[in-house]
Amino acid sequence: MDEKLPPKARRIMDERFGRDTLIALATIDDNIPHVRTVNAYYENGAFYVITHAQSNKMKQIAENPNVGICGEWFTAHGKGTNIGWFCKEDNKVIAQKLREVFCEWIDNGHNDFNDENTIILRVELTDGLLLSHGTRYKF
Repeated sequence: MDEKLPPKARRIMDERFGRDTLIALATIDDNIPHVRTVNAYYENGAFYVITHAQSNKMKQIAENPNVGICGEWFTAHGKGTNIGWFCKEDNKVIAQKLREVFCEWIDNGHNDFNDENTIILRVELTDGLLLSHGTRYKF
């Protein structure tokens, strides 16, 4: 997905969302949309969120992985995937980035990294619209 973005739009996405940022994440359950604000980190065409495998959002994504995202002058669709336990060896690189990006709150007691239900949600973007200084970037 990231390769679909023009270089300038990629830079804007990295600047806006390549840090701890709040996004709205929308899922569907029984034809009813559910929207919540989550802390997220953007990299290479995907957003990453630390969450719990048994949360409503993850149950809804398991049923229908199509999600909506909205952020600062940005709206998109994507596919949500549970990439597994935060401490899993395969997640070591992204988990370290998330530890750095979310350093202000990650160890505040909200997360239990010994619990294998503390997982990373990856939302790979499929299409979207980014606005910046009067320019529209569709992808």
